[in-house]
Amino acid sequence: MTPERYDHLRPTTDAYPDDIYRVVGTTESSVTLLRVGDEDGRRVHTGELVSVSHAALGGFKRAPNPDGNRSLAAFVASVATTAYWSLRVFVRELAAHPLASAVVVVALVLFGTFGDRLVSLPDTASGVLVVLGSLGLAYVGSGRL
Repeated sequence: MTPERYDHLRPTTDAYPDDIYRVVGTTESSVTLLRVGDEDGRRVHTGELVSVSHAALGGFKRAPNPDGNRSLAAFVASVATTAYWSLRVFVRELAAHPLASAVVVVALVLFGTFGDRLVSLPDTASGVLVVLGSLGLAYVGSGRL
């Protein structure tokens, strides 16, 4: 068996727990596996890595993706939770850098939106300022500042 990255495998021997592993890396001598499912096929987040030699891969068989058996309700709940935490982190990053946030919002977004009332700007310039301000705000909120 020659596994590719993102393939899912399950051991057929007692050498490893009967869980589901995803191939996350390969070298000439070994394959690195990440445990992503328990023995019942449910998704787990352990961060547990296992290095297996190519010779030992004979003790593994292909397995289904544990994400493929999630219900619609679980998927919707996951999306809602992710959106909540993403928004929360974004707002905290903006609060952590108030000066940068204020400069970006005031100078670019607001001026691009309402600047034509103060100074005559071409529509293209206003649009460019709004886009640059929005990208700057996303950059500040992403935590990369």
